[in-house]
Amino acid sequence: MFYLRLARGYRVPDLGRWLLTALAAAVVAAFLLRSLGRAMSEPHGAEDALVRLLWCLPPLAAVAWFAAVAARSVPARRPERIAGLTAAGAGTGRIRALIAGEVALACVLGSLLALLLFLVLRNDIAGPSLAPDLGMGVPLPAAAPVTLLALVPLTAGIAAACSVPAADALPGGRTSARTGFGPWRIALPTGLVIIGAALELIALRPGAAVDGRPIHLPAGLGSTSTAALGGWAAGAIGLALLTGPLLGWTGRLLALGRPTPLRLLAGRGLTAQARRLGPPLAVLTLVLAVVLTTIRYWIGTPDRADGLPAVEAGLVLGCAIAAVVARLAEVRTDRRGVTEALLRLGTSPRLLFGAIALRTLAVGTTLLLTGGATAALAAAGLR
Repeated sequence: MFYLRLARGYRVPDLGRWLLTALAAAVVAAFLLRSLGRAMSEPHGAEDALVRLLWCLPPLAAVAWFAAVAARSVPARRPERIAGLTAAGAGTGRIRALIAGEVALACVLGSLLALLLFLVLRNDIAGPSLAPDLGMGVPLPAAAPVTLLALVPLTAGIAAACSVPAADALPGGRTSARTGFGPWRIALPTGLVIIGAALELIALRPGAAVDGRPIHLPAGLGSTSTAALGGWAAGAIGLALLTGPLLGWTGRLLALGRPTPLRLLAGRGLTAQARRLGPPLAVLTLVLAVVLTTIRYWIGTPDRADGLPAVEAGLVLGCAIAAVVARLAEVRTDRRGVTEALLRLGTSPRLLFGAIALRTLAVGTTLLLTGGATAALAAAGLR
């Protein structure tokens, strides 16, 4: 009942976030139910059933990531709701639990819709092509779908609860954000990138294709070597971790020397938000690089294309985009006071829009560098 009262005060962004969470949870629940149906249709294929369950982990992690970023933005974007809960006597832990419960409730709704569709299709409605995916003709144990579907709201709820820091849960509790990056935040990803590039060069040396046993990749991506796969993984993680520092350095570069007001506003704004924009943009860039590399490989070998990984990739990419949008909305809300102060001081709106455009161009250039390097490492490892 409490969440229904909260829903009465939803705005369009809140309703959209809630519906997107429910939709993503429904898709993940459909993947889990498909793996269950396949396991019932093939009772002796335990290894294949485990592989299908492992295929459900990337979309489940994507939904948890989106839930975490969306929950992180609620206190910043809806301070009046947090103030009302505080006035009603809710403490920090209670507020975090309420935000996590709201996310979990959306996931429960999506999972129930997927389960309802699964049960309806099992009632002799689906055609022969879908029969193995639904486990038609085999009794459905009641505990199996409930146990599987409980993973979706549980994972998303825990991720949402852990993503809201105690300092952000109460109005006025926001602390000044750090703008710099420690030495370990730079040394570790730089080392990973160097190691990844070295492993890729080892894998691409003449005669390396006949060394060792090839690793057969899923989704019809052919095979690769251990060195190439390890090099891409190390390089991709390193480039993702370097996204935040690179954004901060780009902001400092914009404000270098004797900057114009346009460069100063753009550079200082990007430097201040680099720590918060880095993680979601890094995840989006990594996912987009992997998707584009896969599409490029499938275009060259169309007989290897697979529909299910394409759907999963679309869900992961959608969750990454939604997470970036939620973080941008949070940043915009936090900068609203600064923008209003600049306008009161007589700053031209044209100057503010120009700073936003310059900041966007700088971010796009940085992401093009990291994403292009990640895609190049992935393309070099496929053969």
